[in-house]
Formats: sequence, C-alpha cells, structure tokens
Amino acid sequence: MKKEQKGEIIEMLTQKFNEYNFIYVTDVQGLNAERTSALRRELFKNGIEMEVAKNTLIEKALEKSDKDYSKLVDTLKGNTALMFATDSKSPAKIIKDFRKKTTIPALKGAYIDSDVFIGDDQLDALTKLKSKNELIGEVIGLLQSPAQRVIGALQSGGGKIAGIVKTLSERPE
Repeated sequence: MKKEQKGEIIEMLTQKFNEYNFIYVTDVQGLNAERTSALRRELFKNGIEMEVAKNTLIEKALEKSDKDYSKLVDTLKGNTALMFATDSKSPAKIIKDFRKKTTIPALKGAYIDSDVFIGDDQLDALTKLKSKNELIGEVIGLLQSPAQRVIGALQSGGGKIAGIVKTLSERPE
C-alpha cells in the first residue's frame, strides 16, 4: 500500500472518529465472505458503518482525532473491524443476534459517549444501555407521576366533598 493511500485511510478514519460518538472495535476473523456480507447488510440496514483497516492506521487515526481514545489502543491486536453508529445499542444488539449462529464477531472494545468498555464480556451491558432520550423520558415520567396522583386525588376527592355538601344541605334540620 502506498503512503498516499495510507494517508487517505487515516484521514477518513479520523473524520469518522470525530463524527461518531458510538464506536465499536470488533474482531471478525474467521467469518467467511458470505457471513461477512450478511453482517455488513444487517449493519447497513440499521445505519451502522463498518470499516476494516490495519491496526497501525487505526491507531494513527485515533491519535489524530479530537477525542481521547487512548484506552481503545490496547484493543488493536489481530484482525480489527470498526463499527460507527448513531446510537449506543444497535451494534451490540446486532453482534449479539449475529452470534446466535457463531461466536464471531467478538467485541474488543466500545467507545460510548466518552465511556470506554473493554472486552467481550461487556456486550450484555452494552445491549442494556439506555439512550439519552430514553433516560430523559424516564425522568420526566417520574417527575410527572406524583403531580398526576395529586391532581387525580383532588379531582376524585372534589366529587366526594361536593356530594357530602349536597347531602348535608338537603338534609332537614
């Protein structure tokens, strides 16, 4: 590979590292062409980009990027495929579903909004991560719940009080 080609790959990867907040480092060694194509199709359907490059080029792109990926450098051993996603869970779910038939791809590490997860044992934790919007929705739901209960109690209680007042007013003295 010529130096110009290496430079282009490094620039392309650096741009992706700066653009995406969710990056998965995986090992796809051992997947045949058919299974690799199936994995790429599944990733593409979910808006996930997959790039395969030499570890030295990936490492140089990580160093050139604006974010701190220093903890991911140690995962760059053997065959490496990168997955760039717009949400944190999709790649983990696809990997988990894909591994029902084989043990590949293996998760080496993941960068999720400045948090780093290292090792294949983190896959289950990554599938259970909640997105920022999901967490905001839960907090809003929790905040609304007590207010809704108070309003509901006042509304139902108001009917009871009105009934009691009406009954008392209609009663002969």
